[in-house]
Amino acid sequence: MSEEKAKGRFRKILVGIDGSEASIDASRYAIAIAKKYNSQLIAIFVLHMHGIRSVSSTFITAPTYGVEGFEEEKRGAQEWLDKIRVEGHAEGIDIGTEIVEGPTSVEATIVDYAEREGTDLIVIGTRGRTGFKRLLLGSVALGVVTYSHCPVMVVK
Repeated sequence: MSEEKAKGRFRKILVGIDGSEASIDASRYAIAIAKKYNSQLIAIFVLHMHGIRSVSSTFITAPTYGVEGFEEEKRGAQEWLDKIRVEGHAEGIDIGTEIVEGPTSVEATIVDYAEREGTDLIVIGTRGRTGFKRLLLGSVALGVVTYSHCPVMVVK
């Protein structure tokens, strides 16, 4: 582990957004950490593609009806990312945002993205919009914690 990471300094932080209260809380923690360490912050919203006619956003599986439904999901994702960007700017943080279309699971898409981008920390909410309950963590958060190459902060 590099000395910089050992001291808890994070150069690049990734936060996963899905529009749930937990993910919005996670983004606020990520903004505070980025501000403290003058880190680069990236917020992503994963659109998980299941076959031709259905799409799943981070933490939720929702069937759509072709291109129109997919575009509606993308518009909603962009609205959430824009909201996070505004909150970051209010704190003096420039946040990069991206909608990521992933053919694999949401957690795999997040972990792969973080690894590819060389992030030092992933911040994620405990549960997303599905309402499915796990004993301690939502299934996506658990998958990210399990497979991530870097530290993961799970925000409750």
